[in-house]
Amino acid sequence: MKTINYFGDSRYEKIYEQMQLLGIQDVSTDKQAKNGTIVWRLPILSDRKGKYLEYASFSTGYVRNQGVDCHSNWQINKRVMGDYEYYPDYVWCDKTQKSIKTGKFNRFRSKKCELIPIEIDRLEYMMKYVIKNDFIKRANMLHTDFVPKWKYDMQKENLEFHEARANEYRNNINDVTVIIDGHKYKLI
Repeated sequence: MKTINYFGDSRYEKIYEQMQLLGIQDVSTDKQAKNGTIVWRLPILSDRKGKYLEYASFSTGYVRNQGVDCHSNWQINKRVMGDYEYYPDYVWCDKTQKSIKTGKFNRFRSKKCELIPIEIDRLEYMMKYVIKNDFIKRANMLHTDFVPKWKYDMQKENLEFHEARANEYRNNINDVTVIIDGHKYKLI
């Protein structure tokens, strides 16, 4: 953890505790730290390249997947509708063999990433995203002692079923009484 002091601020301490519990490590290089970038390595191996998944938080406000599973990085920031942009409308003129403006404009609106300017907000957003999209969805690929919820539920149901059957069996056993030499014994 090269770039941030996680102690003294309760929000940073909470994020640090979550990262320790999940096994997320800061693997930023000195150059990245100098530029305000923090790279986090998850304890989840990529199914394509055999490398660990990484996410980065940039001082520009972006949070990105570091492209281990694909050919390039991609932003995980929320998408919002951007402002309208206007482009001149053109038509082809056969006489001059050029496009000429018609005087009309085309209106275009696209989605853009919502930047997160504060570092702690980026870390909290990244942790929520990572837990939802990597730890929960990829629970079977974790290289930790975690057990996926479905496996836990299945084992719990199996145990409860067998305990119920054992209790039912015990309750259905009739008492057996044996008399030996005039003494009555109850067998359980």
